[in-house]
Order: sequence, then structure tokens, then C-alpha cells
Amino acid sequence: MLREGTILLVEDNPDDELLTLRAFKKNDINNKVITARDGQEALDYLFRQGRFENRPAHEKPVLVLLDLNLPGVNGHEVLRQIRIHEETSTYPVVMLTTSNESQDIHTSYELGANSFVRKPVDFEDFIESVGNILRYWLKINLPPMAI
Repeated sequence: MLREGTILLVEDNPDDELLTLRAFKKNDINNKVITARDGQEALDYLFRQGRFENRPAHEKPVLVLLDLNLPGVNGHEVLRQIRIHEETSTYPVVMLTTSNESQDIHTSYELGANSFVRKPVDFEDFIESVGNILRYWLKINLPPMAI
């Protein structure tokens, strides 16, 4: 059984957002998905600011899928903010990006990414990769216990 809860998808490319949502559907993932289209919007959701100031405190993401190259606040800065705040520091963050630069990979792990996945170009490979990510984080992985 898959863990219920909200998935935060941080993706500025509408085509990649659509592909990711299709991959969810093809993999029978029915979790609520919130899409942030830039880094600031992601931070607003995570820290209940701006248009998300009324987000219920209990509606925390069970997974953050974070693109790296975002307008304004980039993925590395979003990740840095997630990790330095106690409230969000244990959220699982998967960098899901087109970058294959060794420096991007290194920096992502240095900042505390749980995983770094390069978006496959082939649609079927993309569906499979997203399915594997979601099965692992929503079914296999055990989340930190609430105190």
C-alpha cells in the first residue's frame, strides 16, 4: 500500500509537469499533487506563506520532487532552505532534473538531497523512472517517526 499524503512537484516547464502527472497516473499514484512553478512558490508552500498561508499545518508533503533550474530561486536554494529549517529538514527531496552536470549532482547531495535523478528523454523510460521513485518513497522507504 502506498503512503498517502501530498506530493510537492516543483517544476517550471509545463510539458515536464504534464509528463510527470501522466507518469503518476500510469503508475496508479493517486496522491494529491501540488505544483509549484518556481522556487519561491515552493518555499511559500513549504513555509505556509503568500497564497499558501492558509495551508493546514498537517498537510506536509510526503515527497518533494524538485527541479534544479527554476526561475528566480533555484532548486539548490530551495533545498538549502528545506534543510536548514527544523520543520522541513526531514522531508524527502528528490532532485528530478535534466541536468547531468557533475557539479549539480555534487552540490545537490552536499545540500542534503535524498536522491538525484536525471529526467529520461524517452517517454516510457520517464514513466518507469517516476514510477520507481514513487514506489520507493511512498511504499518501501520508512519515513521519520513523528515524536
